[in-house]
Amino acid sequence: MNSAIFTDSNFAQEGDLVQLQGTGHRSHLLVLEAGAVLQTHRGVIRHDDIIGTAWGTRLESHQGNPFYLLQPSLSDLIKGLKRGTQIMYPKEISYILFHMGIGPGKRVIECGTGSGGLTTALAYMVGTTGKVYSYERKAQIQDLAIKNLTKFGLQNRVDFKVGNAEDGFDEENVDAIILDLPNPQDYLHHVRKSLRGGGSLGMILPTFNQVEIILRELKLANFAMIEVSEILQRFYKTDWARLRPVDRMIGHTGFLIFGRKVDRLAAEDSDDEAFDDEQGNQD
Repeated sequence: MNSAIFTDSNFAQEGDLVQLQGTGHRSHLLVLEAGAVLQTHRGVIRHDDIIGTAWGTRLESHQGNPFYLLQPSLSDLIKGLKRGTQIMYPKEISYILFHMGIGPGKRVIECGTGSGGLTTALAYMVGTTGKVYSYERKAQIQDLAIKNLTKFGLQNRVDFKVGNAEDGFDEENVDAIILDLPNPQDYLHHVRKSLRGGGSLGMILPTFNQVEIILRELKLANFAMIEVSEILQRFYKTDWARLRPVDRMIGHTGFLIFGRKVDRLAAEDSDDEAFDDEQGNQD
């Protein structure tokens, strides 16, 4: 394991990726380096004062402002990403990982690297025995994702590729494919070629009309167990004497669409008789 993230020590060591959590949910992610300093609007903290300190310790800047020394969670990594493009929210990412069974040893294609939010989560979950193949059309967009994952010590779990979905994917028999594209229906033939039998396809789309189109095309392309979902998230103020929702919530950020590759659909998997007719009686 890369010691930048994964450590069994009870104390922060040089080279560890640490989170300094301030008040008001403001945090900083940094890799500890002897002699370095962290400068914040709430004061300066020397890395040398952190190295050798137990996790969970309350530290103070030179101005006396408090910070907690923590090992970052996956959610912390994604929230701490440097962004050049809009990233997927943790509420969607967590459901994608769970629903698609992303875990150690899995091989996953991601199309649409962006700043690397989902890429980070996939690399974290597949472990040292799995692999993520992340495609992006423009190298300059992908460069930021590479820097983010390098900071997190996850870059060796990802094969970054510059390429268009129109050209298909180099890999075959992968366990899952995730498309973050506005027109995924145009690439379902490439998905079927690279996805193993029974493998999972996941997509995220922002509008109803895009979802309507992909639902139709998924069945024509013999994908079963199709699901569409939307995840809304509301946080609450944690004052025990005045528990209530915060003023804002994270509402609609996209529709999640999933399907499984099968050799042919059963009649029961069609929604209506008209759709059965358009399929051409494939049974």
